[in-house]
Formats: sequence, structure tokens, C-alpha cells
Amino acid sequence: MTRVRIPFLAALAVGTLVGTAACQDASAPVPAVVPGNPVSLRVLFIGNSLTYYNNLPGTLKGVALTAGDTIHVEMIAKPNYALIDHITNNSGAVEAIKRGGWDFVVLQQGPTTLPINRDSLVLWTRMFDSIIHPTGARTALFMVWPQGASAQGFESVRIAYQDAASAVDGLFLPAGVAWQLALQRDGLVGLYGPDNFHPTPLGSYLAAITIYGKLTGHDPRELSAYAFMDGAALNVPAATVWMLKTAAHDADAKY
Repeated sequence: MTRVRIPFLAALAVGTLVGTAACQDASAPVPAVVPGNPVSLRVLFIGNSLTYYNNLPGTLKGVALTAGDTIHVEMIAKPNYALIDHITNNSGAVEAIKRGGWDFVVLQQGPTTLPINRDSLVLWTRMFDSIIHPTGARTALFMVWPQGASAQGFESVRIAYQDAASAVDGLFLPAGVAWQLALQRDGLVGLYGPDNFHPTPLGSYLAAITIYGKLTGHDPRELSAYAFMDGAALNVPAATVWMLKTAAHDADAKY
């Protein structure tokens, strides 16, 4: 999968064109980008490699910009970190939260499929929320995906992250659900990387547009006809991009 660097202002224009690029498929329904009511948000991400691979926060910022929305992002993510590690190892996450000015603080750790880990995720989410809530921000839980695309694995991850979000009246970000829907619709779509766990650029793009829909309330199907990763357009057929945008929309609508 190749990447082509395209300035974002230019992408706003080219994203609405149909049939002019080699990666597009005229048979796919490609809506124009309609900014609607632009939003401006400040979002802090706290997590591990599933967040920093392919710069998920930067990808979110980029896809939002193609739709006329502004999302300022900051990321504190360390390899193999659970949420508690950000506190016990003083990653800087607590200090960043207390600076304030955030609309959302997005929390992420591993798949957390075992019941004991699910209980810990709820506990640690409550711990973080006690720091986040007084600043005026809202806690959000970024649901990831299991290692390997098993239906039971996706369901276990969903339950863990949805329980944690519910425990603090937080926002559930169903990126893993969007992954599952996309894989059901096209089992060959490349979301998993070589280790069958970390995301490809396309996997991070799908997570980003799902998160975009929940944070902004805007329909991911109205995003650019191009897929982006950290400011670079991915060479992906328009039919595939449309399928991913539809999966993101359906996940957001369901949860």
C-alpha cells in the first residue's frame, strides 16, 4: 500500500472529485464532502502502541480537516502500557490532563478480553475519570480489536471497553466494532499488520474515522473519498474507502 503526500487544503478539493484518480472506482457511491456545522475540539489521547502506530491522533486530525472540522490532538502513548502504567510510571499523562482545556480525554490499553483485566480497566478508568472530570473534559474509551479476527475476541473487547465507558458516563468509541464489520464485509481488507495485532495504515484510518464520527457527531460517510494516514493519502480503491466509511457509520450508529 503506497502513500502519497497531499496538502490538506488541496485534499479538500480533490476529495470531492470522482473518477479522476487511479485509486477510484466509479461504481462506488462517493458523496461530496459537506462540512455542515464545523466543530473545533481539543482531544488528549492516552494509550500504547495501538494509539501511536501510524499516528492515530494525527490521522484523526487530518481526516477531520478534510471535512472542515478542527481537532487539536495531543498523545501520550508508551509501548505495552496499560492505563495504570501511565500513573505508576509517571508518563506525564496526569500532568497533561490537569493542564485542562480538553474536550475529551481518550483512554486506550490492550484488548482486555479476560474478566480480571476487564475489572481492572473499569477500575483504572474510574481512577482517570476522577482526574479528568474536574477539568471539564469528558472521558472516552477507544475500543481496540483482539489479536486475530475472532468473533468472540471482538465481543470480549467490546464488553470490556463499553463497561468501562458506562462506569464513568463516558463516551464509547467503537473502533473495534467497525473493524469487525469491515472484515465481515471484506475478509481480505488489510486492517491487521504482519503481527496480526498492530494496525496497518488502513486499520488506523478506519479507527480514526469511527472516532471522528463519535466525537463530532458527523457522518463518516461524508468524509473525503480518499483514505488518509497522518496527512498522507493512501492508494486505496474508492469502493474500499466507501465500505470502511459505511462500517464506521454503522458502528457509531449501533453504539
